[in-house]
Amino acid sequence: MIGGYTLGDRHFDALILGYWEGDRLMYAARTRSGFTRAVREPLAQRFRGLETPTCPFANLPEARAGRWGEGLTAAKMKNCRWLRPVLVGQFEFVEWTPENHLRHARFIALMEHRNAREVQRDS
Repeated sequence: MIGGYTLGDRHFDALILGYWEGDRLMYAARTRSGFTRAVREPLAQRFRGLETPTCPFANLPEARAGRWGEGLTAAKMKNCRWLRPVLVGQFEFVEWTPENHLRHARFIALMEHRNAREVQRDS
């Protein structure tokens, strides 16, 4: 589930992703991996019209950045732009951390056929 992005030079630097836990969208990770120019530009185009001024994630901001910087604190959120959570992405990752973040997440593709509200946490 794509709920936002961080600003980059041209389009975006990283995607902010999460999953639904009941009716709450939970932050899981940011990823800068898996993007080429051919992927980045059309994806950035899809963000137009989905912008929202409020953060859609129920568990943000986080109090700490975490050991590897995967946390999203209030200070880091200043560089974020939020989206209505309707775009579903396919991501690969190594594991879930004890802090409920994805480790080494990588964007694969948009999943046009998936209903955004069905995105739940996979183990």
